[in-house]
Amino acid sequence: MTDRATAALDAMSDAVLAIAAERSVDRVLQRIVHAARELAGARYAALGVPDGEGNFAQFITSGMSAELIAEMGPLPRTHGLLGAMLESDDPYRSADIRRDPRFRGWWPRAHPQMSSFLGVPIVSRGGILGAFYLTDKEGAGAFTAGDQRLIEMLAAHAAIAIENARLYEAGRELSAIEERNRLARDLHDSVVQKLFGVVLAAQSAATLLERSSDEARAQVDRLQDLAQEAIAELRSLVFQLRPAAIETEGLAAALAKHVEVLRRVHRLKVDLEVSGRARLRPGVDEELFKIAQEALHNALRHARAQRLDVCLDERDDAVALRVRDDGVGFDPDAPGRRSRSLGLTSMEERAQALGGALQIDSAPGRGTTVSLEVSLDGDPRAHR
Repeated sequence: MTDRATAALDAMSDAVLAIAAERSVDRVLQRIVHAARELAGARYAALGVPDGEGNFAQFITSGMSAELIAEMGPLPRTHGLLGAMLESDDPYRSADIRRDPRFRGWWPRAHPQMSSFLGVPIVSRGGILGAFYLTDKEGAGAFTAGDQRLIEMLAAHAAIAIENARLYEAGRELSAIEERNRLARDLHDSVVQKLFGVVLAAQSAATLLERSSDEARAQVDRLQDLAQEAIAELRSLVFQLRPAAIETEGLAAALAKHVEVLRRVHRLKVDLEVSGRARLRPGVDEELFKIAQEALHNALRHARAQRLDVCLDERDDAVALRVRDDGVGFDPDAPGRRSRSLGLTSMEERAQALGGALQIDSAPGRGTTVSLEVSLDGDPRAHR
């Protein structure tokens, strides 16, 4: 095997591994187009994804400066030779793109002159996802059959990476929708009910003002209390929509911020104890935070607790979480409890997805403790 072939295979391996690590469609496309330009030895490279209506939804380039891209203006349309690469599975090579009869249309004044060309469609089982466009082979007059084979191999990996990234983003969007739906239910159950109480209290105050100033004053005071409670609930729910950046700050920091907000909003004693060595565990920390968030929310909403304690123990091989309240408690094994409590079910499902088992210790009159320990050995999400 020649040195160039070995280098090309090494570059292909590096490119595939880098692409597989990405979860954002835009970042996947940018990595792919950079890899294509390097593998083929092209001066310029682009990856076009059509929108199905005669335009490119995305046209990602490599080898051009941001200033040059801005000077060229709007994205090209999917016609001419660009469009031809989206109509057939067959690659196409040319020593001089300007001599091809399909070379026409979009060519802004600021666009650099190009000659040699290599186009390779990116094909999945569902059809053509996009295409590679490589121009100006460096150090040679044209792209070779070997260059084409390398880009065809990359295109096969690119199709899988693009589809995976799209599925990942769709999954995240679905999760966000589900989370918003849950918060919408919370808003209806808490804030809306309190605001309805405000309306009733205001109506009572208006009626009583004509009878007794003392009774009317009591109703107005009640009106103020209900409004303050509604505001506190709303602030808490808004914070849940925008939690701390766990992926950069870590679970302990995110919990500390959340606990501080709960202290201010609910005027309760909420203690946080953290032990062990802080570390980032992508995919694990986010789920643990949501479990803690749900446990705290349940305690504040249902338990009538005066004190809450959160404990986080971060170890190299495991992470343990505990949320305890001194509220009214309940019977976890009561018939129908799980079917009536979406919060408990959500916490248990998240715990199972992490490979742990959620423990709920509670009884009427003696508070509730929610605890979970997740082993990190062998879990790839915890060691990225």
